[in-house]
Amino acid sequence: MIIVNTETVPGMEIERAFGIVSGNTVQAKHIGKDIVGGLRGIVGGKMVEYEEMFREAREIAEKEMVKQAEDLGADAIVNIRYTSSSIMSGSSEVMVYGTAVKLK
Repeated sequence: MIIVNTETVPGMEIERAFGIVSGNTVQAKHIGKDIVGGLRGIVGGKMVEYEEMFREAREIAEKEMVKQAEDLGADAIVNIRYTSSSIMSGSSEVMVYGTAVKLK
């Protein structure tokens, strides 16, 4: 599956657009990592606990989006975008979406 954040795949022609596909997840860290992340927020420093959480969330959301596109018969997803929102302290939603297409 080709995934790009451009409107087309360079050097390829779009034969058919299937429509928007998306994936989302809400992730939270366990209390221990949340406490460590909170302490880093006080004393400063790179918050690796939350970076890990977002990385995992993006991967889960992307897999869900790709599965939707594959089910439609697409071989690429163009113009992808990510959004995120905080649900509560230590957890957040990550959503990814784009247009599933068939290339010539």
